[in-house]
Amino acid sequence: MRLGAVVPLALLLAGPATATCSPDVAEIRWPGGAARFAVEIADDAEERAQGLMNRASLPRGAGMLFVYEHPQPVAFWMKNTLIPLDMIFIGADGRVGAVHAMAVPGDETAIAGPDDTLMVLEINGGLAGRLGLDAGAELRHPALDQGAALWPCAAP
Repeated sequence: MRLGAVVPLALLLAGPATATCSPDVAEIRWPGGAARFAVEIADDAEERAQGLMNRASLPRGAGMLFVYEHPQPVAFWMKNTLIPLDMIFIGADGRVGAVHAMAVPGDETAIAGPDDTLMVLEINGGLAGRLGLDAGAELRHPALDQGAALWPCAAP
């Protein structure tokens, strides 16, 4: 797995980009805001199991995007995770179904998302709240079925 370049804070708060989507960038928009995150992709069982465990830090403009083969119930825990995280649960159309704020490092309590979760974006704990990112926001990323996406990638 490779972590893309850190997105400067100015880009976190900038409006949506008009360029084509990039696999190492997750863009999210909502009424009154937008954000871009440089993301690592976890799209197989081994990568999803490892997640962000044993990391001492995560740059502010970065995250991990967990991608599943189809919408399904998912649950996360924080075992061996050293930093607090916000978990953003996303459906097949890119709509944020739920945000779990400030997951506690080391906590083994299951954190479940909606039953129809296709992706989960993990970012630094508390950042979603500071940005105003909540359920109903829309994600743009090439891993979504572009025909079903509420906010599809721009044409090349």
